[in-house]
Amino acid sequence: MKNNSILYFLSCIIWIHLFLSGSRLYAQQTSVIDKQVLSEIMEKNRSYIKQGTIADYIPELAKMESTAIAFAVADSKGNIISTGDTTKKFTMQSISKIIALMVAVQEIGESSVFKNMGYFGSDRPFNHFANLETTGKPLNPMMNAGAIMTTSLIKGEGEDAFIKILEMIRYITKNKTIDYNKAVYNSEKETGNKNRGMFYLMKNNGLINGDENKLDNYFKQCSVELTVEDLAKIGFFFANQCVRFDGDSTYRNVELSKLIQSQMLIAGMYEFSGEYARTVGLPSKSGVGGGIVACVPGRIGVGVFSPPLDTHGNSLAGYHMLLDFVKKYNLSVFQ
Repeated sequence: MKNNSILYFLSCIIWIHLFLSGSRLYAQQTSVIDKQVLSEIMEKNRSYIKQGTIADYIPELAKMESTAIAFAVADSKGNIISTGDTTKKFTMQSISKIIALMVAVQEIGESSVFKNMGYFGSDRPFNHFANLETTGKPLNPMMNAGAIMTTSLIKGEGEDAFIKILEMIRYITKNKTIDYNKAVYNSEKETGNKNRGMFYLMKNNGLINGDENKLDNYFKQCSVELTVEDLAKIGFFFANQCVRFDGDSTYRNVELSKLIQSQMLIAGMYEFSGEYARTVGLPSKSGVGGGIVACVPGRIGVGVFSPPLDTHGNSLAGYHMLLDFVKKYNLSVFQ
């Protein structure tokens, strides 16, 4: 009887410990995102603006307001919490690649998209030819070469592929006003000779069929303008199995969500992706327009914006805002 009492007592202790541990974990996972905290993090990292450099290889991007900065979160309930220059529009640039990948996979399937492209992580800059000249195949769909090929695989003539990408962006953000910046598009088209070289190299290797309209669609998708709140909604979408922030599950797809997030994690920040995974630890995608979108899988979406970039082409202040945010709320997937 005495032994039974001891066992009962020990089981109660264990149960209480597990309950409290679970409560702490649950509390950690459901922490309320405080706007004041976002503002404090943003202000703390505003000084990084002076240490970065605005992308000027696309002349129109060089005209961006260097001091603009913003931070937004789509929380687990789909509420949008934001601070800073939240109405400031900027072009998606490489962030558009995750939308194009989604559209292409939906249309022709993952195996067809990756038939001539790898799942490899990046150890080179976003616009590097990488192994195009050796194996003839892009490393992944997050680098320019792979992204150009991905967009070319979307069905349709003329700008049909771009319209599909644009409409998907509008759906995910529930923002019908989103469109592309024609001045940025023209600037990218006029100066995009390296991308044009990749396009023709892949065309020569039989990976791309069609004329330069295929490449124009890529330039247009990169020129799509949105706000930091739109970015947070995109992050939420992919973090939550392709379910929109308002609960619309039209495109719910667990496998597609996993594919997009895995590519974001291993290649979304280019050659900085490995270090970024160690420090921030979230699937993320940057663009030289100054935006970064991040996913906390199964939970929230995050968007940050600040035009000055680091040497890898990622927003410098944006990176540090995400780093502090992850530490504050214990959000790393490796936590």
